[in-house]
Amino acid sequence: MNETLKRSISGAVYIILLIASILFSTESFILLFGVFLLIATYEFCALVQVRKIIPITIVFLFYSAIALISYYRLETELCLSENFGINTRLDCDIPLLNNVLLFITLFVSIKCLFFLFDDKVQSITTSSKYLYLLGYIVLPFIFITKISFGIKDYNPKIIIGLFIIIWTNDTFAYIVGKSIGKNKLFERISPKKTIEGFVGGVVFAVFAGYLISKLYIKPKPSFSEKSILIWTVIALLAGIFGTIGDLVQSKFKRIAGVKDSGKIMPGHGGILDRLDSVIFVAPIIFLFYQILNYVS
Repeated sequence: MNETLKRSISGAVYIILLIASILFSTESFILLFGVFLLIATYEFCALVQVRKIIPITIVFLFYSAIALISYYRLETELCLSENFGINTRLDCDIPLLNNVLLFITLFVSIKCLFFLFDDKVQSITTSSKYLYLLGYIVLPFIFITKISFGIKDYNPKIIIGLFIIIWTNDTFAYIVGKSIGKNKLFERISPKKTIEGFVGGVVFAVFAGYLISKLYIKPKPSFSEKSILIWTVIALLAGIFGTIGDLVQSKFKRIAGVKDSGKIMPGHGGILDRLDSVIFVAPIIFLFYQILNYVS
């Protein structure tokens, strides 16, 4: 089969599966990303060369526990509010647990930045492998599911909007870089990325954030300007940190001496190759939501 056709078909299947699961129900969304997490865990363990069975088992139990706690707490709050008139705060999460998980994730994200920019790091210690597995893989997947709830009930538009921004950034970074890119962004890690492509991707991502707010989210008139500002900031964060996430994943692959993290998607590589941007962005967006919620 032609490589371009193969890439197109696998990409289309991925997008259809992703959007369908997000739109169908909360359960299908959580289930799909649980499956993605298990595959990503397998791929990451292969990249850093650690035994897979125990980490995959622990990740499965951990993700299931967090998902059940969050989801059923939301259902309980909704039931009390609707049937008994008890006012509850519908944030669907336990604040202390959120803060602990977020702190760990941000700590590992900072460690990933040092890992990316330190040229002397050409190997990964055993303790760091498991720390990266927790804070770079597992917890970001949990935050992907958490940000889909915003500050109230499950809202598929939030997560779909985020993916559209990520895809827009990736697509136009490639197009602009291919067309006018001359200055390398981070040549020793990703030779094809250019500064022009990076800037172009961020600009178009911000424009996509504006359109999402105006045409897709469609807030009430009184919240229109706030929504535009919020989605513009989200797009800016996604463009910048999504690119960093892509570079971090490239560094892991370079140390491992492989081109792709896996082979589950013909022409695209593995799940980590498709989600490397969004998993790095998700904790940052969740932190942004927490700040917005606190300020409001």
